[in-house]
Amino acid sequence: MAHAESSDEATEVLDAGMVRAGAAAAARRRELDISQRSLAADGIINAGALIAFEKGRSWPRERTRAKLEEVLRWPPGTIARLRRGESVTPAPRAEQPSSGNDEASLIAQAVITAVSTFSSAIEALPAPEDPEFSPRVRKILADLRQLEAVAARAARISKVSPPLIKALSAVRSRYDELMLRAARAPGATLGQQLYAIRRGANLTITETAQAAGISEDEVVRAEADELIPAATAKAIETFVEQMDWR
Repeated sequence: MAHAESSDEATEVLDAGMVRAGAAAAARRRELDISQRSLAADGIINAGALIAFEKGRSWPRERTRAKLEEVLRWPPGTIARLRRGESVTPAPRAEQPSSGNDEASLIAQAVITAVSTFSSAIEALPAPEDPEFSPRVRKILADLRQLEAVAARAARISKVSPPLIKALSAVRSRYDELMLRAARAPGATLGQQLYAIRRGANLTITETAQAAGISEDEVVRAEADELIPAATAKAIETFVEQMDWR
């Protein structure tokens, strides 16, 4: 029996790309009815490394990824492209299972699985007063934004299907809950406070921009905790105070 390789990259911090790729591989493996045990027995990847990969905690070596792609009937490089959030080329039609094997379905499954993984990370967050709370929340929120972008892009380039709608709903709901939770923490960022005000007042991005005297792009960038001009930050601070957020 060939030796099943392990991973060459592991992390305790969730990487949205690794979660996305691992979840997609897990969904594809189940779709093709391939067991973890058979992959280990065939010398593709050992069970422990496969579980860690599918949960987004580790990244297999290039040679191992190539073997997985062959077994999963994916073109070479698919797993790496999934991690980068790029589109993937489906397997030839003759090799596809009879249902649910288009790219949109694959992405929808990956997003749903990833949201579940992030839910575990959110549940493990420390108390809002803990100094580690805000940095960890910002990392998870950034990853959720990336995940939402992947699902939204799939919806734009593919036929909008119930699985995609569910995937978008799941990631956006989780993002909304975490943003509102973060906004109430002692270390809340200006962008998180702005988001909470906008959501609480049922304002659109356009309406918020008009009320604060800034552009729509600046609202989006502020809520994503990106760098914004000092004048923009001042305008948002004034808006937050006027709305009596705290």
